[in-house]
Amino acid sequence: MLTRGAWYQRHALDRESREDALILLQHRLGLTRTQLYLQDHLPLSEQELQDLEGYWQQRVEGVPLAYVTGKAGFWGLELEVSPATLIPRPDTETLVSAALQVALPDDAQVLDLGTGSGAIALALASERPHWQIWATDQSAEALSVARRNAQRHQATIRFFQGDWWQAVEGLKFNLIVSNPPYIAEEDEHLPALMHEPRTALVAADQGMADLRYLINSAGAHMQEGGWLMLEHGWQQGATVRDALIQAGWAEVRTLCDLGSRERMSIGAKHGR
Repeated sequence: MLTRGAWYQRHALDRESREDALILLQHRLGLTRTQLYLQDHLPLSEQELQDLEGYWQQRVEGVPLAYVTGKAGFWGLELEVSPATLIPRPDTETLVSAALQVALPDDAQVLDLGTGSGAIALALASERPHWQIWATDQSAEALSVARRNAQRHQATIRFFQGDWWQAVEGLKFNLIVSNPPYIAEEDEHLPALMHEPRTALVAADQGMADLRYLINSAGAHMQEGGWLMLEHGWQQGATVRDALIQAGWAEVRTLCDLGSRERMSIGAKHGR
């Protein structure tokens, strides 16, 4: 029978495949990396081998590793993900960092629009457990994933299904955050994202349609002194800033991601 170490050696042909093979072995066997190294001489059962080969075939076909394992890390949290949700990116942690730095009431009312796996809402809840956090998404499947993530991390978050403001009509918030669709319909990078939900990625008007909608409509759902924080593409910073200023938002500025690229823009509601 094939041992764990032999299966690894069979597939570990370069740096990326070595890492993938280790992660898949850990996932299937439920072992830490240290345990895996110590037990690499043990044989794989027929079912384990069959499962691992199935996982590997998905990777060969380009399925992201997070979808193969159903797991992704964000803000130090392990989250469930599925093809109904985007895979959380480290750059989105910029949004979380910014939200934690603004002055808000201890019991701030916070809204995460288009929550997907719940990554942003859960990260905020882990740092500010006294905030009252709402999270919405138009996808029932995505919300099911987000609810399971909240339950796993014992986070109190109110989840609602609806398109943008539909699910929270009449409520006003101290902070509204969103990672909306912002990729242009003809963007050359879309084929590399083919396994992720297109509706969570692509927007009309060169990727600006949803961003403009949120910028122009968020004020009606914002308490005085509240903040709007939006992730966007690295080339959209100037356009988003202009849209925020034209819509009357104050203290408008853009923050950079881990690669020093303009990744999110924010504005405050003052005297509106």
